[in-house]
Amino acid sequence: MFQDEETERFFQVVHLFQRTAMVNLGLIEHPEGGPRFNFQEAKEAIDILRMLKNKTEGNLDTSARTMLDGVVSELQMQFMNAPKRKKAMDEDMANMENVRQTFNNPRTAPVEDITSEE
Repeated sequence: MFQDEETERFFQVVHLFQRTAMVNLGLIEHPEGGPRFNFQEAKEAIDILRMLKNKTEGNLDTSARTMLDGVVSELQMQFMNAPKRKKAMDEDMANMENVRQTFNNPRTAPVEDITSEE
């Protein structure tokens, strides 16, 4: 797929920073388990990829340039969507905790009134 070994190594570096950003955006599981969000670390990884993109301008073939542009663009879009995704995940976790409390201790757990006014 790559034209030479150096290009392959270059994209190993790109992939390293791509995975770092994805882990810190909660897109792939953290090595210690579950999704994690660290927006500052994700931003740093994306900034490094943008710097690599700028520094390699004119030195990559068309397919390599397209691949790098795509990685940077996708990560930037995911970075913009990450706060909404984190909020939704946090809300889901809170709802799951309410359900767990209901089953573990129904007398003191949160309840929902489903009686009608009729």
